[in-house]
Amino acid sequence: MRIKSWISKRFGIRPKIRKMIKCICSREQLRVDELISSSESLATRDYSASGFSSRAGEMDAKVDNSNIEEAESSLRESGYLNYEEARALLGRLEFQKGNIEAALHVFEGIDVAAVTSRMKVSLSRRCDQNRRRSQSDAAPPMSMHAVSLLVEAIFLKTKSLQGLGRFEEACQSCKVILDTVEHALPEGLPGNHSIDCKLQETLNKAVELLPELYKLAGDPDETILSYRRALLYYWNLDIETTARIEKKFAVFLLYSGTDASPPNLRLQMELSFVPRNNIEEAVLLLLILLKKIVLGKIEWDPSIIDHLSFALSVSGELWTLAHQVEELLPGVMGNKKRYCTLALCYLGEENSDCNLELLVASKICAENKVCIEEGITYARKALSMLQGKCRQMASIANCLLGVLLSSQSRSVVSDSKRILKQSQALVALETAEKTMRERDPYIIYHLCLENAEQRKLDVALYYAKKLLNLEARSNVKGYLLLARVLSAQKQFADAESVINDSLDQTGKWDQGELLRTKAKLQIAQGRLKNAIETYVNLLAVLQFRKKSFSAGKNLVKNRQNHDRSLEMETWHDLANVYTSLSQWRDAEVCLSKSKAINPYSASGWHSTGLLYEAKGLQQEALVSFRKALDAEPNHVPSLVSIARVLRQIGGESMATIRCFLTDALRLDRTNTTAWYNLGLLYKTYAGASALEAVECFEAAALLEESAPVEPFR
Repeated sequence: MRIKSWISKRFGIRPKIRKMIKCICSREQLRVDELISSSESLATRDYSASGFSSRAGEMDAKVDNSNIEEAESSLRESGYLNYEEARALLGRLEFQKGNIEAALHVFEGIDVAAVTSRMKVSLSRRCDQNRRRSQSDAAPPMSMHAVSLLVEAIFLKTKSLQGLGRFEEACQSCKVILDTVEHALPEGLPGNHSIDCKLQETLNKAVELLPELYKLAGDPDETILSYRRALLYYWNLDIETTARIEKKFAVFLLYSGTDASPPNLRLQMELSFVPRNNIEEAVLLLLILLKKIVLGKIEWDPSIIDHLSFALSVSGELWTLAHQVEELLPGVMGNKKRYCTLALCYLGEENSDCNLELLVASKICAENKVCIEEGITYARKALSMLQGKCRQMASIANCLLGVLLSSQSRSVVSDSKRILKQSQALVALETAEKTMRERDPYIIYHLCLENAEQRKLDVALYYAKKLLNLEARSNVKGYLLLARVLSAQKQFADAESVINDSLDQTGKWDQGELLRTKAKLQIAQGRLKNAIETYVNLLAVLQFRKKSFSAGKNLVKNRQNHDRSLEMETWHDLANVYTSLSQWRDAEVCLSKSKAINPYSASGWHSTGLLYEAKGLQQEALVSFRKALDAEPNHVPSLVSIARVLRQIGGESMATIRCFLTDALRLDRTNTTAWYNLGLLYKTYAGASALEAVECFEAAALLEESAPVEPFR
């Protein structure tokens, strides 16, 4: 206490602070002889925001004794406090407490015009001294800490005006800070440490805030000018702040709807690029940001490439966009988005060099069975651009066109359109074969497949054998296709021999589909017990593979999903065999195994319905078939089975039952069972056309003669 009393008497700090605070709060002016005008004031001490933080619950707008204690304890060692600095400190205290109006009331008492003139001189002299490394010049009227304190006061006044919605006044207040620094240092802030850290931090915030204030004030022209001012003048901003400003400016140029006048780049060198419009200026900024990302100066921001894609797309510079995407380092941009962007860029350019990209886009449509119309357009466009050029690429384009037309033919309703599409598909595939330079297994495979589906089995058999020899009997798909074509010709024994040959040359891991086809061939020959043994062998292979998957964690997940699906379908097939043998218990066990894998499988519910139907439980069978349709509305076997059970039960109109069968035929025109049941329906119901029944039976018989044991695809 004695020390505290001695300090008060020796330096007289408390009475002077109290008197100064009282004058400030009452908006009176201190007498000249009472005002301490020394420039080396209490602000020369390194202050921090945390040193003036208010205590919890202290929200009174009036300056009380606790504020005086804070100011006194923080500034005791420095000596004296002048009028503007006292207001700066008190205003900051009120602002930190959230008393924006009270803070503004204090800040407005600062004579900004007077202090800015002294700040300009102080900044200019300090930087000149640092450049010359001389201390002989006259001392500046204000210390850098005092300048920093008053700049912060003006900035907090700006924030207070912004918080109160007085945006135009906030713009003018923030502009004072930038004007002061620019006038004092026309060549920009020095890169050394002559500027106080707190001052630099406040300047960074003010430079970034001014464009946002002009946005709020609804002045787009001044917004653009303030952005350019922030980027063209050397404010010594950190890289992150500069990047944020560049991105915000680019976004504003692209989406604000304002036509900005070209920038006045008088500070730039001759022959430098001058943007002519918003788009060019935005693209320039975004390219600068991309360069910083590539150099590792800032982190990757996916929105930058999105904005750049928009800007270059609307300006028709898709090649430039593709070039920028290609230059990105691996891992910066996701592969899916990268390749999608590149494909769209190449596709959008009307240039003969994009043939490869058109073919890739067409192949994606063909393999994924999506966007068939677009795929056909891409293939035909590639063909039109390849006339008289590369025959090999033209061959691939024709092949892809044939595959797409074939997919399209399976979805059209009209018989005439379907036949036309099938004919066009076959012509395209045959053209692809004729023009290919070397034998391409992909073209031969699809040519065989299309002939087989159109029931041109002799031609299909020729191409199937050709495919097998072309691939040196090394591809399971070739063996399966040949076996299915032979089965369609009712050469079941030969087909089984083909499968056996394939099994001898194939490892256990790849025998799944082969064993399932072999079992179906045995069923077609009436050898049900042999088929059961084959299915059991298949399940053993799958079980062995499942254990191998559990041991090796890095195996492909798609392979595991394929094996689960194959195992489930094998249980369904085995259940159907047991059902045909009236071994109900064995069939139920198989179905329980299937449901453990997937309880919502359409084929599983269909097999359950077949079991109930074989037992004579037609209502239960109908419920199961309907559940299959709930799981998969386009499940053709269930549509046919519902129609069959409804016809047997009776009570339903002919139109209702026929609707199920026509839906099934719309999805699969070659379904023998659907045609047969439609003929039975016309035969059963009185008033139906006998001729229509005969035509349905003829179609069923014709398709049965050329039906494979399993679909060609």
